[in-house]
Amino acid sequence: MNGVTIQVDREPRASRVLGIGGYRPSRSVTNAEIVDRIDSSDEWIRTRSGIESRRWANDEETVVAMSLAAARKALADAGVQPEQVDCVIVSTVTHLFQTPSAAAEIAHKLGTNRAAAFDVSAACAGFCYGLSLASDMVRAGTARHVVVIGVERLSDLTDKTDRSTAFLFADGAGAAVVGPAADLGEAGIGPVVWGSDGEHLDLIRQKEDWRDALFGEAGPSMPHLVMEGNPVFRWASYEMAKVAQEALTAAGVTVEDLDVFVPHQANMRITDAMSRQLKLPERVAVARDIATQGNTSAASIPLAIERMLETGEAQSGDLALIIGFGAGLVYAGQVIRIP
Repeated sequence: MNGVTIQVDREPRASRVLGIGGYRPSRSVTNAEIVDRIDSSDEWIRTRSGIESRRWANDEETVVAMSLAAARKALADAGVQPEQVDCVIVSTVTHLFQTPSAAAEIAHKLGTNRAAAFDVSAACAGFCYGLSLASDMVRAGTARHVVVIGVERLSDLTDKTDRSTAFLFADGAGAAVVGPAADLGEAGIGPVVWGSDGEHLDLIRQKEDWRDALFGEAGPSMPHLVMEGNPVFRWASYEMAKVAQEALTAAGVTVEDLDVFVPHQANMRITDAMSRQLKLPERVAVARDIATQGNTSAASIPLAIERMLETGEAQSGDLALIIGFGAGLVYAGQVIRIP
């Protein structure tokens, strides 16, 4: 051992969300366009999920195009220039290229100065995963400004005749800019509580791998997502309420301190069940963006935050609990300050 000390950055930092932006595809698809293919009704869909309509992307609204639009809005909201971005993290399960990453293309097209870039595959918990990674980077000094994007084109992988999923899934992108807080007392992102429960791997999954979808006996087709609705509902409604409570405890706050609750927009009934389990005060604003957006997986939390800011349900500086959960089964939750 030669006694040389490796230099590290030991300056203590706190992180916060500096800006939020979203992109919603222009096409709104009502329940009336769905029901005939799945032998259902508008009332059945609304009762089961709370969804009135959802957004589906057109050919030009690609994963990268939607991400760029959302990221540019978030950067403008944060007052951060693209060349100040040190890293781009993209959470998606619907980028159709295994490599290169969507993040690398987005970092380049945003105009960053060769920012680090990588994709995360954590389904509906992906935005929370990315936010935690970004927060740790800022706190450790690895990066000063990080763009976190959740983006999906779930309509590409949705079987439009599957009664359990055809009405649920949708498309869109949401982004956040994470950067340093003014001082340690201004921390805006709490500790993450995250994990996975692989015992229930089959409850939400891609039905076919790409090889079987392209070269199977039925001929070339896109793979589809399948879900066991009732077990997922029970798991998300009750197990995730426990995780949400752990995230509050980790941040040193209680439900009485909250202003906003933004769960992954999976299903309105799940949102209602979690709210009851947490015993949220009536004054706490609860995100219900799923009604007109549908389930956009990794994009749902930032899109819901943006909508709440636009409608006045949330204000800058509000204390919010966010939690994502989905295929894997993976989950993550943390307390943040609304930018």
